Amino acid sequence: MTLGEILPLVAIAVAFWFLLIRPASVRRKEQARLVASLAPGQHVMTTAGVFGTLVAIDGERVHVEVAPGIQIEMLAQAIAQVVPAEVPAVAPDDESAGAAQANDEASAASDAPGSEADRG
Repeated sequence: MTLGEILPLVAIAVAFWFLLIRPASVRRKEQARLVASLAPGQHVMTTAGVFGTLVAIDGERVHVEVAPGIQIEMLAQAIAQVVPAEVPAVAPDDESAGAAQANDEASAASDAPGSEADRG
């Protein structure tokens, strides 16, 4: 085999490593770091999108309180991320949401029977 025949194979192997193997390795290390840093009392989100508070950690298993008095047991690897405990529903600087709600209320009032628009 000549260098011209081997070079494309080497290039494909290097590209495969950079595009697939290396990112997966980085994700595995980040997940292991996250699991090692878990502590009771943290607000977490699971890989399934369930939010809750860590109550206890027993080795590979964690107990997550998803509602007052409701705990589920799961593998620690199922924790996707630690999230802030308080997340406001609408950001205080988002005035467009308040304006949209006011417009909805105004249009609902004008569509109501007996409104001024119907009287003439």
